[in-house]
Amino acid sequence: MADYLDSWFAEKTTLGYKPATLIVIQTMLEGLRKLFATRLLSDITIEDARSYRSAMQSRGLRPARIARRLGRARQVFSDAVWQRLIAANPFERIRVRSGNPAERRVYVSVADTLRVIEHCPNVWWRLLVALARFGGLRIPSEAFSLTWGDIDWEQCRLTVPSPKTEGQGKPYRVIPIFPLLPPYLDEAFDAAEVGSEYVFPYEYRRRAHEPGGWRNANLRTTLAKIIRRAGVEPWPKLWHNGRASCESDLAAHFPLAVVTKWLGNTPSIALRHYVDPTDAAFQQATKWISPEVQAAQNPAQQGAEMAENIPRPPFTDLPQHVFLASVTTGCNLVQRPQIAEAGFEPARG
Repeated sequence: MADYLDSWFAEKTTLGYKPATLIVIQTMLEGLRKLFATRLLSDITIEDARSYRSAMQSRGLRPARIARRLGRARQVFSDAVWQRLIAANPFERIRVRSGNPAERRVYVSVADTLRVIEHCPNVWWRLLVALARFGGLRIPSEAFSLTWGDIDWEQCRLTVPSPKTEGQGKPYRVIPIFPLLPPYLDEAFDAAEVGSEYVFPYEYRRRAHEPGGWRNANLRTTLAKIIRRAGVEPWPKLWHNGRASCESDLAAHFPLAVVTKWLGNTPSIALRHYVDPTDAAFQQATKWISPEVQAAQNPAQQGAEMAENIPRPPFTDLPQHVFLASVTTGCNLVQRPQIAEAGFEPARG
C-alpha cells in the first residue's frame, strides 16, 4: 500500500500541480498511510474507507474539507482500479455532506474595511486589503503576481494574473479599476523603488518562491491582528470574505455573467460561495417598482386626472357596473421614486 501511494504521488508531481495543491494532496495521503500503510492495497475494504472518514470527523474537521479529502482518496483508488491493481474502489460510495458554504460567508462592509485599512502598518498592507475588498483579487497569489505593467492608468483597467486558473487556459483576466482602488495604487506607486517590476516588494513575495508556494505567505495571522487592532471582530475567512463581499456588491448592479468574468469564477460558484444579498440591496428593493408597473401606472394616472374634470351624475342614476368603474378608476398604486443605483463605493465629491 505504501509503495503504491508513493508512486501515485510521484506521478502527480509531474502533472503541473501548484505547490500548495501538492501539500494538500500529501496531507490526504498521510491520513491514508496512517491507517493503511501496513496493509495490502487489495485488502482495503469499504469498512476501512468508512474508518478513514470517521477518523477525520473525530478530529473535528469541517465537512467541506472532509469531502475534498474523500474525493482525492476516491481518485487514488480509482486509479488503482484503472491499472487493474484492485477490482473495485472501496471509496466509491463513501460520502459526506459538504455543509453549507454560507455558514462562513460574512459580508464585510466598506466602513469596516476602511477602518481596518487605517490600522494597517504600511502602504503595502493597505493595498493588499484594498485589492481584496475593492478589487476582488485572490490574496496572495494574484496580488503578489501584479506588475506595474499590468496597470493601464489611462484606460482604468487592471490585468490580473491568475496563477490559480492558468492551468485551465485562463492565465489572466481584465477588470476595471474600481473607484476605491486608485488612491492605494497611487500610494504604492509613489513608494515603489525606481525600476521595480512587481507592485509588491520582494520581501513580501519571497516566501511564495519556497516549496510551499503561496501557502507560505502566511498573511492571515497578521491580518487578524490588524482587524482586532481596528476594533472589528475578525470574520471567518479573512481574505476570501473580502473578495466575496466585493463580488456581492458588483452582482447587485451588474449582470452576474459580467461580474464572474471580472472576478475569475463561474455563476454557479459565485452563487454558492460568494454572492449574498447586501443590506443596501434590501433597502433599495423596498422602494423599487418594475418598469412594467410604472408603464401601467402612467396611463391610469392620466385617466384619473382627466376623469376628475368630467361632470358626473349622482351615483344613484348610474348602472351598477358604471358605478364600480367610477370608484375603481382612482384606485391606483402609489408611485414611489426609484433610488439611484449606487456601487459599493461612496460618492466622490
